[in-house]
Amino acid sequence: MGDLAAVQAKISPKTKLIWVETPTNPLLNIIDIAGVAAIAKEAGALLAVDNTFSTPYLQEPLALGADIVVYSLTKYMGGHSDVVMGALVFNDDTLLERLSFYQNACGGTPGPQDCFLVLRGLKTLHLRMQRHCENGRAIAEYLRQHPKVEKVYWPGFENHPNHAVAARQMRDFGGMISFVLKGDKQEDAIAVLEKFQLFTLAESLGGVESLSGHPATMTHASIPAEQRRKAGLSDSLIRLSVGIEDAEDLIEDLAQAIG
Repeated sequence: MGDLAAVQAKISPKTKLIWVETPTNPLLNIIDIAGVAAIAKEAGALLAVDNTFSTPYLQEPLALGADIVVYSLTKYMGGHSDVVMGALVFNDDTLLERLSFYQNACGGTPGPQDCFLVLRGLKTLHLRMQRHCENGRAIAEYLRQHPKVEKVYWPGFENHPNHAVAARQMRDFGGMISFVLKGDKQEDAIAVLEKFQLFTLAESLGGVESLSGHPATMTHASIPAEQRRKAGLSDSLIRLSVGIEDAEDLIEDLAQAIG
């Protein structure tokens, strides 16, 4: 979906909703929200954007033409890995009423303690996101220079395929990073994950603590291996959710784990 012409080619009279995630998980692809919004408007379709990785601090899809913004509040918005919640955000009262009917009918209503925890997290969102971005940049630059790393996925690099779009629609480039080891062997990736001391192995992301994951055997394990590789998801790809710890400590942990 980074290619707007490819998106346009998929539009048909049956298209009612275009769903976008940017940056994408776990390859950090960037999609032009305003460009897709124009396509959706022309087609008479709604545009929904999953903004979980960026949060509204780094990216504002509604201002770029989206109709619905989706958040896993479990991640950055909560920020402390202690709540499970999601949110839909609208800029249209009629759409809000339609979706609120289903929320009420299905019972998807969070409890007061969950709401308290997310509201607590929102108070420090801007401070945490600034640190996530600072640490993310430092670690991405370190990994790019590492002799055992083949490729680093991070939209802040100027050679990222859609860096210009990211720079235009994001305030900064976030703390999510993926990288591939040279040789692309799954066992090498697992060996690195087992050696981490500060990066905790977990499928979640966006908390104050740094997390690591192996999509091929965790979040994307249900996708057939051939299909994963065709989509660019390598066997040795490691995804990092960079936390707010001291960047030098995190780099030291990467250094000892990768070797």
